[in-house]
Amino acid sequence: MSSGNTVEILLAEDNPNDAELTLRALKKHHLANEVHVVTDGAEALDYIFAAGSYESRDPNNRPKLILLDLKLPKVDGLEVLRRIKSDERTKTIPVVVLTSSREGPDMVESYKLGVNSYIVKPVDFTKFIDAVGELGLYWLLLNEQPS
Repeated sequence: MSSGNTVEILLAEDNPNDAELTLRALKKHHLANEVHVVTDGAEALDYIFAAGSYESRDPNNRPKLILLDLKLPKVDGLEVLRRIKSDERTKTIPVVVLTSSREGPDMVESYKLGVNSYIVKPVDFTKFIDAVGELGLYWLLLNEQPS
């Protein structure tokens, strides 16, 4: 996890087991150097918009990728996504919903709000490791983003 200014991935996940599995998967694929983990939607928004306990963070130093769980405490993932994609400063940040929710309305609403990808967490550990590794490789190494 990073506490510095350069964060490539912001992981918004309230389940410590899922967060640890995601970090292990990123590490296995050599993508875990600059990951910052937040455990609720309010903290995710504070981090992204350099507010609250993150007000000293440079808001122009945005993550290259946000991995977002939908079922977050305080502010749910859909509201976090809505705020990210409706703000000129942050709408181009790729957001991947990584959730256990197979609920159709969640997926539809996520895409309406501008999510870049919607992935249901596989139950199988090996499949989960592979899925996280592949999405990290794609979004961090292959995908081209505007400056």
